[in-house]
Amino acid sequence: MALQEGDFIRLRYTGRVGESIFDTTDEENAKEEGIYNPRAEYGPVTVRLGSHHVIIGLEDELIGKEVGAEGEVDVPPEKGFGAHEDGAVKSVPVTQFREKPQRGMRIEVEGREGVVIDVIGRRAVVDFNHPLAGKTLNYSYAILEKVEDPVEQIKGLIKLFSGRTDIGVTIADGTAELELPPAITYDRRWMVWRGTLVREIFENYSDVNDVVMKETISRPEKPETAPEVVEAEEPAETEETKESEE
Repeated sequence: MALQEGDFIRLRYTGRVGESIFDTTDEENAKEEGIYNPRAEYGPVTVRLGSHHVIIGLEDELIGKEVGAEGEVDVPPEKGFGAHEDGAVKSVPVTQFREKPQRGMRIEVEGREGVVIDVIGRRAVVDFNHPLAGKTLNYSYAILEKVEDPVEQIKGLIKLFSGRTDIGVTIADGTAELELPPAITYDRRWMVWRGTLVREIFENYSDVNDVVMKETISRPEKPETAPEVVEAEEPAETEETKESEE
């Protein structure tokens, strides 16, 4: 059957600009291109069609296809990262930078990320457009399967948003419970995206009324007590040992 909005699928893809790969689910492709991130979880991703979990031009291509389909699609800027806007190129005083700005340096100014494209005197010219704005993208893809199980769907969303695969999920009596690993609050990506995850759970599962996040911290095991080492006593000196020493 043809895929439609609302369907969850497992997807493999690679995005290119010209001959250069900028995004991929394939670990070997990432290593060959020099964009490998050792902290990333590679492999197929689970996405919900219609929720813009992938770039719009790719999502439009997938809707109407069938499981097992493979192909390529060129995505124009308006369905990719948008047009390159001249108004997003700003002149910024160098005093706003922690270090001396140089061409090609990625910086953040007032919560916006950009790239320094020139330095003129005491001012830096910063392009706040997305690096791929104005570019035509090419995606190759393979639709591996349709994901029907709600638990697997939510696990897929967790991986998509936070990159984590160590969060357990159960759904029962209107409650979706997430079993969180210890110290997850130190994971910045998880903290940024968990609100989006909760929103999408409520939007996509009408029978879920509560989302419970449970972090269990177990008492650390006591270290084993090392056995006491009894030092051997020096043998008592006798008349015989005295005579032998002499």
